[in-house]
Amino acid sequence: MKLNLPKDFIWGTATAAHQVEGNNTNSDFWLLENTKNTVFVEPSGITCDQWNRYEEDIKLMADHAIQSYRLSIEWARIETSEGEFSQEAIDHYKKVLDCCHKYNLKTCLTYQHFTSPLWFTAKGGWEREDNVDLFVRYAEKVSKELGDHIDMVCTINEANLTAGFAHSWPNFPKEGLKSIMPFINDAALTCETNLENFGPFFFGHPFKVRDCMMKAHTKSMPVIKSYLNNNQKVGITLSIMDYQCVSGGEELRDKANAESVDICLDQVKNDDFIGIQMYTRFIFGPEGVIELNRNDEKKLIMGYEYYPEALENVLRYVSQKVNCPLIVTENGIGTDNDEQRIKFMTTALEGLQKCIDDGLDIKGYYLWSFLDNFEWLFGYGPKFGLVEVDRNSLERKPKNSLKYYEKIIRNSST
Repeated sequence: MKLNLPKDFIWGTATAAHQVEGNNTNSDFWLLENTKNTVFVEPSGITCDQWNRYEEDIKLMADHAIQSYRLSIEWARIETSEGEFSQEAIDHYKKVLDCCHKYNLKTCLTYQHFTSPLWFTAKGGWEREDNVDLFVRYAEKVSKELGDHIDMVCTINEANLTAGFAHSWPNFPKEGLKSIMPFINDAALTCETNLENFGPFFFGHPFKVRDCMMKAHTKSMPVIKSYLNNNQKVGITLSIMDYQCVSGGEELRDKANAESVDICLDQVKNDDFIGIQMYTRFIFGPEGVIELNRNDEKKLIMGYEYYPEALENVLRYVSQKVNCPLIVTENGIGTDNDEQRIKFMTTALEGLQKCIDDGLDIKGYYLWSFLDNFEWLFGYGPKFGLVEVDRNSLERKPKNSLKYYEKIIRNSST
């Protein structure tokens, strides 16, 4: 497969710190994973131990022609308690970013990827707008310390995700998942607060979380940019699925787009870029999302549909509403079938090529994920990685899909 892309097009891959580093014990998710009767199928534990094995992974990327690594830093490691910053953690991330540059990988750094310090979540987390300034202070600190080591910044990962949950999950609770999951109340009590004042991402009020995160992005962006130069771009990533409908579902589809996508795009349409994170489609009927049959062969391990064509549809939808470049900051598939992953990549990238041919301003593509890693509530079941990680030895084993991705990059860069 050979694509005809702009010379400055960036080929990358991505991970998130909590999913690959291991032993992120100061974060809210660590507590939630380890609380009795949790809905997490297993705790994250050592994950892929990238905290110690980052150079091995970065070299593996470089050896397979990958040009950029989108990684995140852990707020929970950096600001260990409110107002107290760990220079040791900051210096560690400097080493990771410098290692990327050592192997000629551009760095795309996400400041907040789902997890937060436990102290932050115990103060209301992302449900309370009073906490926005806490994120801005953190963003200023890491921009000052790490700014010289960064090529691109994604402030917040998928700030609109919970709003999407509210539309795409049947019977999603109005107040958020924490209202129906007793273990979250137990976690709140563990850190001496109550459910009302405990605001972890995923589980909080879907629209309060969305609004708080978007405000944190817009308020932190000029602060971050004050420590960077004009070549260092700053944006946000949004979870944007392909919302479709059958007859009678138009109103619900449009409402889903309006409340989980459009309201966010309106606030960032003039940013340096918008990161698009896309995995599937949802089809609305008159009563809501039409669920896949349990035995549908297109149903993937995480419950949604195999539909790589959605990437092209989403890129076209977003490009009509914004004035800035787009970067596909996540796109991939959780599957044990690596041939299916290759097929998914091929179809998705063919759609991306059509968009570029039609003049859409798309600057890069980051495949999720580099490693088979910890997939949140699903644990280590879903396999999104280009690289297999042995759960006992943690040995890395490149899959055929990584070699296929390498071939695409090399063919498209000549």
